[in-house]
Amino acid sequence: MTAATRCAIRREWLTAWGYPLETTAGLLTAVQLRHAAVHEEKNEQAAVFCCTTAGISNAARAGSERRTFAAYTPGTINIMLAIDGQLTKAAMLNAVMTAVEAKAAALADLDVRDPDNGLIATGTTTDAVVLGVSQSAAYAGLHRYAGTATDLGAMIGRAVYSTVKEGLLAAWSERK
Repeated sequence: MTAATRCAIRREWLTAWGYPLETTAGLLTAVQLRHAAVHEEKNEQAAVFCCTTAGISNAARAGSERRTFAAYTPGTINIMLAIDGQLTKAAMLNAVMTAVEAKAAALADLDVRDPDNGLIATGTTTDAVVLGVSQSAAYAGLHRYAGTATDLGAMIGRAVYSTVKEGLLAAWSERK
């Protein structure tokens, strides 16, 4: 099946389900959805919700020499991160960076290795992060930064780290 055919099928699904194509993001995975992990956390400045599906059949370490392909079979870590609060564009970018750092930390703590070189993996070759931000004024203040030194960044880090780890451990325990 071609990529164009897969895209057309996804458009048909979204239309059939009543989702607007212009404002809907979707991620595909081969991971069993029973292994999806969620984490919610909030304080007086924002609320964070994270849902992760994690597969590592194509674990990789960013920045290292490895085989590369024009197309690859996915073993994806999909991170869906929703923040109820007000963020600048810079803080949104920072939120994604913090999420990626937390994912890499979880993989390191689980000793996930890149099979091409034996190094600790930082992700897979097909990972995705989707960030949704409400921009709601229900929470106090505008977040200009979302790195690990901030309350918001700490919530993001905990949410992503815990869901990546929980999802992988659930899948591994079932294989045993």
